[in-house]
Amino acid sequence: MDKTFPEVETLVVGPLAVCCYLVYDPETRDGVIIDPGGDAGKILSRIEALGLRIGRILATHGHADHVVAAEELRKALSAPFALHKADDEFFRGEGASVFLSWGFPPNPPADETFEEGAEFAFGRFVLRVLHTPGHSPGSVCFYDGKRLLFTGDTLFVGAVGRGDLPGGDYFQMMRSIREKLLALPEDTIVFPGHDYGDRPTSTIGREKRENPFIQEGL
Repeated sequence: MDKTFPEVETLVVGPLAVCCYLVYDPETRDGVIIDPGGDAGKILSRIEALGLRIGRILATHGHADHVVAAEELRKALSAPFALHKADDEFFRGEGASVFLSWGFPPNPPADETFEEGAEFAFGRFVLRVLHTPGHSPGSVCFYDGKRLLFTGDTLFVGAVGRGDLPGGDYFQMMRSIREKLLALPEDTIVFPGHDYGDRPTSTIGREKRENPFIQEGL
């Protein structure tokens, strides 16, 4: 085990197969949850098996399929749920309609809201917020400053997120990808919000070379 970087545990959860990530310091066992998209019991069981202390529950965006387990987890773990300010406001208001019609419960209000540049520490490591609007007004990516990038539904392996849901803007999302994500080192590992293929992760360099949506926009 390489203890110079955070460990990442991937759990595919919820009705829309969201990639939920447990990101933690392998020495201290302090960590965070990213995108609790359902199956709270499964997430809690894995946290217990790994012996983790969860300090925060983070969401890359406010779509209900990425936050549906946040309420149960924050009660069980006594950990605050944090979301970008724009999405906390939007998806507790007019943006909730689509997901309510799909059978999801209303989004829980965030305990903490954040904006561009916010940092979340766990053990020896930090995740920094990159605001990447377009998939939703408050979509973000979490970057450890070295090699790990959690992209939510902004950037997938070989694809990009939707821009046609309430609050979305495809062209804004592509600008976010070009200006914020493609500027990162090419060996940065991409951990997407859904796994739609035979490669669960990628790198920024590989997406520059092979992602047809990015090639189209360059």
